[in-house]
Amino acid sequence: MNKKNIIFPAEWSDQSGVLLTWPHKGSDWVDMLEEVEECFISLAQAISKREKVLIVCPDSHILTKKLVGCNFENIIFSELPSNDTWARDHGAITVVCNDKLTLYDFTFNGWGMKFASNFDNQITYSLYEQGVFSQEVQYENMQNLVLEGGSIESDGEGIILTTRECLFSKNRNQYLSEKKIEQRLTELFNLKKILWLSSGYLAGDDTDSHIDTLARFCDPETIAYVKCDDPADEHFDALRRMEDELFSFKTLNNKPYKLIALPMADAAYDGMLRLPATYANFLIINGAVLVPFYNSPKDKLAELQLQKAFPDREIIGIDCRPLIRQNGSLHCVTMQFPKGVI
Repeated sequence: MNKKNIIFPAEWSDQSGVLLTWPHKGSDWVDMLEEVEECFISLAQAISKREKVLIVCPDSHILTKKLVGCNFENIIFSELPSNDTWARDHGAITVVCNDKLTLYDFTFNGWGMKFASNFDNQITYSLYEQGVFSQEVQYENMQNLVLEGGSIESDGEGIILTTRECLFSKNRNQYLSEKKIEQRLTELFNLKKILWLSSGYLAGDDTDSHIDTLARFCDPETIAYVKCDDPADEHFDALRRMEDELFSFKTLNNKPYKLIALPMADAAYDGMLRLPATYANFLIINGAVLVPFYNSPKDKLAELQLQKAFPDREIIGIDCRPLIRQNGSLHCVTMQFPKGVI
């Protein structure tokens, strides 16, 4: 593999479709299945109007009856077993290698062996074997490295944004030194720079601070990030330090990034446990940005801020209150594929 000919597309690049792994009775969603399916249906409706939706599910016949309002010309079903629904982390990460679209299939081990992932870790290869992807698409087995899609952000020009807390955590790649992990990432994605965040977290987050809950590229010169203005909030100090780090980062042209602050979502709880609600967990698709909403006045502010970042795209709110009850949100349950993949 010639690293000089590898491009890691940004999320705002033209897309062919988005992967959804549907919740089912055999998952942790069993006690609130109807509620969470409403969220997934809203996602499928919004995405299918603009591009394809590849749905991994146990039974496509049953699901077809539920997908009211979707553009079925853009719906593709694949019946496969799954542990859970977090497609961002078990889905393929797509690169362009020597001008060929290539699926990197990294190991997904349940965020450091916290949860079962035996089925989820097989989904990408199974989809490839089924012929779901275009014939020109290549497959690369990367099972010797644990890497989740939610842990890295690409600007499409050779920079990724990520967190030390996640990539250097235990039970992922502890056999590799920090230097070796950085070297592997640089080689696999042909990187010119890695922006490492050392601060920032969300209470209730099982991922060890995935970047897509905290800060996101909107274009090569713009980063949207979670800002906490309440000194009484437990996140205040850590997110302020994260903000300072973001202000210190430079683009490839050695310019500071334009930073767009997103509001800290209202605190939500499951009993006594705080849930990781965040507006940074948005999804960029063709012509639109899907934003998690939480039935809060802050939803509108998040919408307005993201419209600044994406003036040429429609901002669409999706009620994600069901998703955060399992400690994730909108971006976490989706994985986009660049144009030509499906």
